[in-house]
Amino acid sequence: MRVLGIDPGIARTGWGIVDERSGKFSTLSYDCFETASTIETPKRLFEIYDKVIKLINKYRPDALAIEELFFNTNSKTAFVVGQARGVVLLAGAQKKLSIGIYTPLQVKIAVSGYGRAEKAQIGKMVKTILGLKEIPKPDDTTDALAVALTHAFSRKINKL
Repeated sequence: MRVLGIDPGIARTGWGIVDERSGKFSTLSYDCFETASTIETPKRLFEIYDKVIKLINKYRPDALAIEELFFNTNSKTAFVVGQARGVVLLAGAQKKLSIGIYTPLQVKIAVSGYGRAEKAQIGKMVKTILGLKEIPKPDDTTDALAVALTHAFSRKINKL
């Protein structure tokens, strides 16, 4: 199974492609794309949508996994990140991908076994599980890979 993991954001969107074959995990590619704050929001949203569609067309994932929003302070930021998340979900739905949505708690538990794991712990686990030479940067990329792994783990558990 091939999963496109996304950590959505309006300024920065992390992404990663994780492959699971016979219980082994690998990554095909990962990165982060940014939109300029000088561009109006609708154009930034289209840019995110367009880049996600291109990723789907290039890597042909079986599923899209995305992180659920969690904001406890800035509602303005939450709304615009929610819009970015919406265009990612739209892209996945248009391409008829299976879609998994995971809370930060679910991701932390799936990847590290501990719901209060720090970013550094998640980064180390992503590096270890995927056999990477170093922890991906920025954090948005690591988070996207962690979300993809969470989906792959969840699918394996559901099959059992």
